[in-house]
Order: sequence, then structure tokens, then C-alpha cells
Amino acid sequence: MPRRPRIEIPGYYHIINRGVEQRVIFKEKEDYDFFIEQLSILSKSFNITIHNYCLMNNHYHLLIETRDESLSKFMRQVNGVYAIYFNKKYKRSGHLWQGRFKSWYVTDESYLYTLILYIEQNPLKAKIVKDIVDYPYSSCHYFLEDNIPTFLKDSWIATNYKDDIKAFLNSIVDTSQLQELKTASSLIEAPNLDKKPNEESLSKILLNTKDIKERNKLIVECYEQGYSQHVIAKVLELNQATVNRIIKRNRGNGSISIT
Repeated sequence: MPRRPRIEIPGYYHIINRGVEQRVIFKEKEDYDFFIEQLSILSKSFNITIHNYCLMNNHYHLLIETRDESLSKFMRQVNGVYAIYFNKKYKRSGHLWQGRFKSWYVTDESYLYTLILYIEQNPLKAKIVKDIVDYPYSSCHYFLEDNIPTFLKDSWIATNYKDDIKAFLNSIVDTSQLQELKTASSLIEAPNLDKKPNEESLSKILLNTKDIKERNKLIVECYEQGYSQHVIAKVLELNQATVNRIIKRNRGNGSISIT
């Protein structure tokens, strides 16, 4: 059965991709530089804003913003071009990436703030460097050295922290808040379904019952059909964390995986 295309809504996305079997995908400086160059070129071609990124040796994090349904095409080009480059350079064949990239739609501004710091501070967490400015393969050093390239000029950091970037990027990441926000679905995994969320159709489904138990059952059914918790909460005028709790209680498994 062919894989279904992703739902693509314009907005902020957190992207993660790993090497197959967690193998190293960036072996030397030239590899990192080539990947970053492709981000620069392709983001312009697909009308994508790169907000920040961090390339580790066996995976990468990106925070990007789309303005149309271009996410899959953009990522297919980024990953495809790099895979061809890497396989040719190192005389290998086969898949480079561990399946399709993971993407999450960011709907909460407080999560966005935490996410930016989390991405930039990955090298600190991995104990690769003692100061994030010393890591050359993330966007951080560009911001801290006031040497922002064109493809990062419209980034959230550059536009919101022009005079206080260093203090912001060195802020402490509250890991408990990070997990809490994930659990509350502030970061929603973009599902692989073949239809876009339709708020009008969803309203007809959810607003035609006044029975709470029936409504909660419908919430779970809609979620499993591909409607995001964000859209469900919007239609019902509920807090998104409330929708998350309803789904967890009524699915019977006690948890929803949002990682």
C-alpha cells in the first residue's frame, strides 16, 4: 500500500531526520557546509523561511516556516540532493536516511520559544562544546557573531532579538516545560493522511451533540481520522491541553505518543 501524503498547513514546523541505523551522515566540514548551502538555495526556491537549525553528526534539527503546501517537496529536495552527494563522495549505495523525515506543526508561541533554544543548545546537551557559539554547524554562531547570512535574515531570532540575541540564546531551557508542552500537544506531529483538515466539516461532526460522552467519543474518532488536536480545540473553543486529556482518557491506552 503506497504511503499517503502528509497534511500540509502553512506555518512553523520542527523537522528531524536521522541517518539510517543512526549512522553518521556528516563526516567532515565539507559535508556540513554542503547541507547548509542546500538549505540556503532551496529555501529560497520553495519560499521557505529557515528560523534555526542544528546539524549533529547523525541527525539534524530544523525549524522552518512554510507559506504554502511546499514542505514535502522542499524536504524531498534537501534530503535527496544531500543523499546523492554523500553516496557519491563516500562511494556507497542505498538509503541514507532513516525513513521519511519527522515533522511537527508548532502551534504554541511558548513552545516556539523553548524549541528554538532546545535546537541551538543540542551541542551543549551532547557535551560537544562548552559554549554554543563554538559549535560551527548550527545557526547560533551566525546570530552571536552578528554575521547573519541572507537565508536567516527573516528568522524569528534575527527579527525579535536584534539587540539581545546572546542573552536569549544562552537562556536556560526548562526541560520539564519542554516535555509538558509536548504532552499537551503544543507540538503536533503532522500526520500522513490524504486530506486537509476541514473546519466546516469538523464543526458539523462535533457541534451536533450536547452529550459530553458522545462528544468526547467523536473527538477521538476525528483525531484518529487525521484532524489535529489544534483544529479540534479551535472548533470546540477548548484549550488544546483539554482536548489532549480527552483523547488520552477515551482511547483506552492512557497515552498519546508525541515525540
